[in-house]
Amino acid sequence: MMRTSHSLKTSMLNLWNDRGGNFAMLTAIALPVLIGSASVAIDISNAARSKGELQEASDSAALATASALADGKINTAGASAFAKDFVAGQMANYLGDTTALKDATTASATQTTSGKATSYSVSVSSSYNLELSGLAHVLGFTTTTIGASSQTASGYSETQGSVSMFLALDKSGSMGDPTTTINASQPTISCGTTKKPKTCDNYYTKIEALKLAVGSMTAQLNTADPTHIYARTGAVSYDLVEYAASKLAWGTSAVTSYVNALVAANGTNSSGAMNTAYTSLMAKNSAGNDNEDALHKAKTGQTPKKYIVFMTDGDNNNDKNGGRSYDTLTKATCDTAKNAGIEIYTVAFMAPSTGQALLKYCATDASHYFAAESMNDLLDAFKKIGAKAANQTTRLTN
Repeated sequence: MMRTSHSLKTSMLNLWNDRGGNFAMLTAIALPVLIGSASVAIDISNAARSKGELQEASDSAALATASALADGKINTAGASAFAKDFVAGQMANYLGDTTALKDATTASATQTTSGKATSYSVSVSSSYNLELSGLAHVLGFTTTTIGASSQTASGYSETQGSVSMFLALDKSGSMGDPTTTINASQPTISCGTTKKPKTCDNYYTKIEALKLAVGSMTAQLNTADPTHIYARTGAVSYDLVEYAASKLAWGTSAVTSYVNALVAANGTNSSGAMNTAYTSLMAKNSAGNDNEDALHKAKTGQTPKKYIVFMTDGDNNNDKNGGRSYDTLTKATCDTAKNAGIEIYTVAFMAPSTGQALLKYCATDASHYFAAESMNDLLDAFKKIGAKAANQTTRLTN
């Protein structure tokens, strides 16, 4: 009996100490948990992505509705249907059937008139049920509700609505250099000889990228001010010398034409162009009053916010001090402009350290400085500048 007990005890100890098969046993135990965790993680990831998609669609619908109202394309009675259709159209890329989403979307618009200015506030709320994974079904959860809401404030305040913006743009020789972005509309060009034909990649030049970037900025202003009664824009270009400017005018068409005609050449001296940008924004009329203030007040009864957008891809050069005297003159203008309440946005487009340092100095603050190391960065910078300026016209408030 004692021998049998001893034998049993020995067998139990051997089984306890034997590690063979432990991994398989642990895996068998843990596998359902791991699969469940992965399934839950996928559901959470899908829900977060879907939330972002719906939020973007709601934001876009609110802004588009406010812009359509301001442009006279719809009235407040038609705003709800317009917003619902817009949300459904945006989400059609992600949902096979948007009927339920459209039915669950609500939108409203209100109109406010103050003096000569009319503003619109648009609210959009959307939701739909997202199907969950099979494991969630086992646990009793089949769907989760994805929701988003957006609200805009459209129009201008009485004291800070109108915009006067002047661009100071570098068109020096280096702006003719290629970027790293291939021209999608014409990706290749012939670069060989008649006897030895050859095809090369066709990259956007910096000056071409600048034209597209300014276009993205003016599009923001045009969307916010479709009737061109709140925004005035002007532009001046420079290389070693300053060129005739496109004077401040209502809307953006004159500036767009001016920029699209720029050709890269020569060295760099930003001092004269920056002075022109400043003096244009601060010019006096025949009565001795601020000209921009007077023009905006006559049209909308509002005082404009003034901006300078200063862009370069290089650094000042060709003076006896290696361009540093031009830096000093430019900085002095920047100081004067900022003291006068003008906001200065600066964009360093693949610029060297000295050019970056000048633009960092001139920017109103760090949030007004953009370091664009690629064409996409440049496009994004100008689009953000346009959005910030247009924010006074149509902006999300949620």
